[in-house]
Amino acid sequence: MLTIESLNQYYGGSHILRDVSMTVPEGKLTVLLGRNGVGKTTLLRCLMGVVPAKSGSIAWNGRVLTKLPTWSRVANGLAYVPQGRDIFGRLTVEENLLVGAASKKRAPARVPDHIYTLFPVLKDMKARRGGDLSGGQQQQLAIGRALMSEPQLLILDEPTEGIQPSIIQDIGRTLRQLVEEMHMTVLLVEQYYDFAKAVADRYWVMSRGEIVAGGNGATMDADGVRALIAV
Repeated sequence: MLTIESLNQYYGGSHILRDVSMTVPEGKLTVLLGRNGVGKTTLLRCLMGVVPAKSGSIAWNGRVLTKLPTWSRVANGLAYVPQGRDIFGRLTVEENLLVGAASKKRAPARVPDHIYTLFPVLKDMKARRGGDLSGGQQQQLAIGRALMSEPQLLILDEPTEGIQPSIIQDIGRTLRQLVEEMHMTVLLVEQYYDFAKAVADRYWVMSRGEIVAGGNGATMDADGVRALIAV
């Protein structure tokens, strides 16, 4: 289980995260929803150590991560797919994927078959440069690259942003497959309500840097979550 307790972060004089406390159950898909600018991306960056937390604690399966560098968090089983994907445009698809295994003590010489099984389009395009892929294909590449480190917890920041509907459905099926068949834990930041509701086991809602609601994915409609995130 991922446990976040009383997490605070500031940018300049702005209090971005305000005593954020939440849990992400092991082997489940948890969605974090909220309007633009409420602190969701900052929270994910704190979880990965890209931005240091001002105060509070982060623990994964009992191991406190709060003071650890990013590479050590990856070694402890976390992987991160950032907003915007950050694909290496001049590297091939296969090279991009292999970069994702750089943290392993024994990096593989080839991409494991299960990555291409999850994302068949990547196998078809493994010799093409990452920058030549469509946005949806790049998103699948970013997820595949994160999976190369064999994480226990996969963290994704708005993977549906700017993606065509057919690819959104593929991504949703893949995330559910990771949870149900590979017993992975997934934390997903999302603004697309219908997608979030379709894939979530659990949900949290953030507003102005605070957690304001949480519950079971199956009760999101009844809990009025759509209204909480409406612009």
